[in-house]
Amino acid sequence: MTTDRARSIRRGATSIIVVAALYEAAAQSGYFAPALMPSLPTVAHTLFEMLADGTMFMHAAFTLYRVLFGFGLAVAIGLPVGVLMGRFQAAEDFVLPLASALMPIPSLAWIPVFILWFGLGNTVTVLIVFYAALFPMLLNTWTGVRSVNPIWLRAAGAMGASERKMFWKVIIPGAAPFIIAGLRQSFLRAWIAVIGAEMLAASNWGLGWVIFDAQQFLNADVMLASILVIGLIGFAAERLVFGSLERATIYRWGMARMTKG
Repeated sequence: MTTDRARSIRRGATSIIVVAALYEAAAQSGYFAPALMPSLPTVAHTLFEMLADGTMFMHAAFTLYRVLFGFGLAVAIGLPVGVLMGRFQAAEDFVLPLASALMPIPSLAWIPVFILWFGLGNTVTVLIVFYAALFPMLLNTWTGVRSVNPIWLRAAGAMGASERKMFWKVIIPGAAPFIIAGLRQSFLRAWIAVIGAEMLAASNWGLGWVIFDAQQFLNADVMLASILVIGLIGFAAERLVFGSLERATIYRWGMARMTKG
């Protein structure tokens, strides 16, 4: 393990330990009832029980399915449309006003409408995730394609590069930092949206549904255990998936510089 990597892990562990200690101090202070602010050992015990009987894995699996489905649709549509917007003025003129009008509308505002149209269940949740993830992907891709140095395009054209080669060898690498930023933002927005959507539109399964259901019965330990799993999955996606993608692409290509320390 490199020194920088070890230092980053130590910093992260220190932050988590400090926050955990502050929470435990508040839980033990007696200011809140134990049922409302359970201690960390109680939350850990609940989490272990839910992992042992498989319920936490099932809820996490349903949530991940909805996130990945909606996020995948957003990438499949947002990425090519963003490229078209960056390459062709007519596409930009058509799509950008729609994106500018729809993006400010919170994804959760559509839940009552989607429930009326599609009922409760996976369809509504996936659509909410898709809506939340689409615009960061689309707009970051559009910005990235527009930011590609025109000199690179002219040089590739002068050397006889076809449109296909120019796309894969010049446009995509040049726009990669924006595209990966769009992927990261889209996933984070999708992860936030799916929890809210599951609280309102899911039925029986999903981490958001667990939190909402536990709140009805004052099961704060179940709520906090589910929140912990949400945070761990989001952290893993951020560091392992998108961090690895950045190291394999934009850092390797020299499009960005890794920070030290």
